[in-house]
Amino acid sequence: MLFTHDDPVLVLDEEQSWKLLENTQHGRIVLTAAGETDMFPINYRAHDGVLLLRTAPGTKLAELTINENVLFEADGITSEEAWSVVVKGTARVLTLSQEIAAAEALNLKSWVPTFKDFYVEITPSRISGRHFNFGEQPERF
Repeated sequence: MLFTHDDPVLVLDEEQSWKLLENTQHGRIVLTAAGETDMFPINYRAHDGVLLLRTAPGTKLAELTINENVLFEADGITSEEAWSVVVKGTARVLTLSQEIAAAEALNLKSWVPTFKDFYVEITPSRISGRHFNFGEQPERF
């Protein structure tokens, strides 16, 4: 990715953003239901144009069942640069046995040793990404 001193922020296209999502497994999902907004850290897999995650019964599953509209964000940070990708989309719980089998084949593991029996698919409607080159604030002339 090419930066200039005058422009340390690069707007990523959808393909660049998706490639970053495919090479990362941790992010945050934002859900809203009954006038309340919640954010949850998740691990996920980007595959065939969708994001997949696993969850258990609880607030996250209930909220995405009530309101399918979600935001998802993932980022990466090193000592010299960072990136951030935001996905706006819709979520649904996978119910067909073929869909569940395909999701299971991706070997998406839970972070913690708990039962996460529900697979959720997020279908993006909009993806935006930014890549940042760190540095000192420039002098004003």
